[in-house]
Amino acid sequence: MTQSAISAEDLCKRYGKKIALADFRVDIPRGTVTAILGPNGAGKSTFMRMITGMVRPDRGTVTVLGRKPSWKTNASIAYLPDRARWFGGHTVRQAVEWGSKLLPGFQTDRAWELIDMLGLGADQEVAGMSKGQEARLMLAVCLARDVPLLVLDEPFSGIDMLSREKIVAALIDSFSERSQTVLISTHEIAETESLFDYAVFFAEGRNALSGDVEELRARRGSVQDIYRQLYG
Repeated sequence: MTQSAISAEDLCKRYGKKIALADFRVDIPRGTVTAILGPNGAGKSTFMRMITGMVRPDRGTVTVLGRKPSWKTNASIAYLPDRARWFGGHTVRQAVEWGSKLLPGFQTDRAWELIDMLGLGADQEVAGMSKGQEARLMLAVCLARDVPLLVLDEPFSGIDMLSREKIVAALIDSFSERSQTVLISTHEIAETESLFDYAVFFAEGRNALSGDVEELRARRGSVQDIYRQLYG
């Protein structure tokens, strides 16, 4: 049996009257690229923040790489949050220097390869970037880390089509070279479905469906078809 990268049992989280997670359970295998899918408000971002230790469950347990989320596990996680922004006063070169000094597992040569692939220049200032360019920089810094777990929360949100295409190409290139576990929350299923080995569908804070993508396709159709079946 494949060892789990992330395991959750009976996770519950409430924000006031809103239930974010309700008895949520999942086992995500190591070494997979896993889709985290569902409508807005289904609990996806809360689950990802729990993985990084930013949010604590009201009840239940979650383990990441066999351990409880803490500052110790965070050194093994590259996390790109939803609506992340870089420091406006930095250039791309300064962003890479910052990553090399402060981020565990950061590979400077890999960062520059990704920056070149994503069409960014070393002397570009973040303050003058489009949203798509800034998203590409954030992704390059994240993917340059050689750590066991990548957590990408809506890396395509509000990004133009050409930037999305470049980001997908960078993801494919990065995943082909390493054996990492990767979680990607996205609504851009048509463009990203080819990336996924495993999928978890969230609905009202619960695990509505999860499993190996090839097995799910054999039973129910494409990931996009399954999304329409569950939420249409």
